[in-house]
Amino acid sequence: MKQQSLFSFSILLLFLHSTKTFAQSPAAAPVQAPPVAPVQPPPAPPAQSPSGVQVAPSPGPLDVVKILGKASHFTVFVRLLKATQVDTELFLQLNNTNNGATIFAPSDGAFSGLKVGTLNSLSDGDKIELVKFHIMPTFISTSQFQTVSNPVRTLAGAGNRFALNVTTAGNLVNITTGLTNTTISGTVYTDSRLAIYQVDKVLLPLDMFTPKSPPPAPSPAPAPENPKKAPIIESPVAPKDISGAVSLIVQNHLVLGFVAVGVISAMLSF
Repeated sequence: MKQQSLFSFSILLLFLHSTKTFAQSPAAAPVQAPPVAPVQPPPAPPAQSPSGVQVAPSPGPLDVVKILGKASHFTVFVRLLKATQVDTELFLQLNNTNNGATIFAPSDGAFSGLKVGTLNSLSDGDKIELVKFHIMPTFISTSQFQTVSNPVRTLAGAGNRFALNVTTAGNLVNITTGLTNTTISGTVYTDSRLAIYQVDKVLLPLDMFTPKSPPPAPSPAPAPENPKKAPIIESPVAPKDISGAVSLIVQNHLVLGFVAVGVISAMLSF
């Protein structure tokens, strides 16, 4: 009986100790969701030249056709340069003289924006002037466009017939011709003597693509102050037939002759 009491007391002590231990243990921390990393926007693609490739300067002679060929997207303009032989003129100017050049190169997309048949309607002389209208005979950097005098001079000439105006607004370089309004969309090539800039519209000279008005009709010549009267021409009169009158006169003369002869004969007989 005594052993049973000790066993029961031991169970009671063990129960009390366990209860005290659980009461003193700290409460378990609530389970939290793992932190979510903030969604970052995708990185922006690296800036590229509008033509896809900006050609770096290389040793050797400057060849505009090769530069534009490496840049791509200028096949129509290159074909015009070759057909008009302006590429040869540029090659000699850039490599045999101290003169530079600035070229506004229309992309293939610029030519596709023209009306169908525009280029085919031009004469050979017009095509030469159109190509030269895109070329300035001096080197102009992007910063120097802020100080140019308008209208700028091109290989096609200057003045009202081929007026090309260049203005700037911040980093934009605007080009106007009276028919075309566009901006430089990128630099294709630049060094100390040659600059090639891409434009997305063909620069159309106002004089070449404006319909010409027909010349005025010549005014009639004024009438003379004292006009001479035209001579009056009488209509011809048909000659009268006088053959009958002639015959009668001849007969009368014959009769008179016979009478005279008779009288004379009678007088002689006396």
